[in-house]
Amino acid sequence: MTTVLLPTTHRALDHLLAAEQSAARLPSVVAGLVRDGELVWTGAAGTTGVDTGPGADTQYRVGSITKTFVAAAVLRLVEDGLVALEDPVRAHLPELDTEGVGRVGVGQLLGQAGGVQAETDGPWWERTPGGDWDALLPLLGGSALRHRPGTRFHYSNLGFGVLGELVGRVRGEDWRRVVQAQFLDPLGMTRTTLRPQQPAARGLAVHPWADVVLPEPEHDAGAMAPAGQVWSTVADLARWATVVAGTSTVLRPGTVEAMWEPQSVDDPRGGAWTAGYGLGLQLWNVAGRRHAGHSGSMPGFVAMLRVDVATGDGVVALTNSTTGFGDLPARLLAALTDAEPHRPAPWVPHDVPADVLELVGPWYWGPAPLVVRASAHGFELRGLEGRGRASRFVRAGEGVWRGLDGYYAGELLRPVRTPDGAVGHLDLASFRLTRTPYDPAADVPGGVDPRGWTPLA
Repeated sequence: MTTVLLPTTHRALDHLLAAEQSAARLPSVVAGLVRDGELVWTGAAGTTGVDTGPGADTQYRVGSITKTFVAAAVLRLVEDGLVALEDPVRAHLPELDTEGVGRVGVGQLLGQAGGVQAETDGPWWERTPGGDWDALLPLLGGSALRHRPGTRFHYSNLGFGVLGELVGRVRGEDWRRVVQAQFLDPLGMTRTTLRPQQPAARGLAVHPWADVVLPEPEHDAGAMAPAGQVWSTVADLARWATVVAGTSTVLRPGTVEAMWEPQSVDDPRGGAWTAGYGLGLQLWNVAGRRHAGHSGSMPGFVAMLRVDVATGDGVVALTNSTTGFGDLPARLLAALTDAEPHRPAPWVPHDVPADVLELVGPWYWGPAPLVVRASAHGFELRGLEGRGRASRFVRAGEGVWRGLDGYYAGELLRPVRTPDGAVGHLDLASFRLTRTPYDPAADVPGGVDPRGWTPLA
């Protein structure tokens, strides 16, 4: 069913966009909101610097959103069993130095946790034409490691140049053609290209103290192109938002869920994390809600693609200004949520397998109360009274369940039956869950005091 926003919502969103274009002095800005996999609102303001005005089909350079395409191509290699996230990069690019980037894990590079330097040595690569892989290779030795791999967040454009080469090498063709065949063509993203195709905005710098602009250069970044070369549109990136939201078929659901998991946290001051990096995606913690996507910045352009993981609502925003639009994308997404919250899905009964139904209800880890509830694909274990470890479980074989998340991710749960066939207790990662606190009939490890529960003597 097509989602139609209220006229008042359209007016509020249009006003937000126009106000930002004026206040931030953006030559042009275009944006769109995605709900239920559809582009439900688009807006535009300003001028692109060329003959046509801005719109949902106008190309802008999207900068580091390019990294999400490269990451998806790497993860398709993982899905196909050609690469493992634990592989050192040198396993696929043997010319790399074992003391440098070659020893960094593929997953560490994807998660911005490889410790690789942020930029290339030499001229500002974003404003100068790029060389080929042979020109980049000398920069990837031991001096390229700024931190011990796997120990901290350190954003690296150079690392994604390496990942683009890895994709091309393993697939036997340029990473650009891999991305085209695996993602752009299946999704109908016909206006996403490596160089601008008209109508396309002109990249501009706005003078900080005068209302004048300066054209920014545009070029092929060569071996660094995987870090920020792509041009796209609001309409095309709305389709890519469905991939980030996990509702597309071009990546497996489990792959996208792995992309949402923080690999490193960008919070140097400590405390609750607000920003991090998954497998090729930026992550934001917004009052306990996880957003995923990526920002992009190249001289003359700023871009943002961001999705609320819980709802699938997404925002795309593009501008042809070097200094960009601040928190406009987050405000647009919040305005949609506030004006038109998702209608709760209706409750309907559904089939529950007999071996799940007999597990539901209260259990106890020692004296701590837990509860098992049936879910669409298995069951959930949660603590009562706001305490206790929680995890979702799916079937992993006959009489065996595997945890999907939380403390028990990857751990096995086995119902243990009594001689009459009833479930007597649950064996979970060596813990014994019983139907009553410390049930003496369940052979609790360490035994149960024969005096039972008594007043404190």
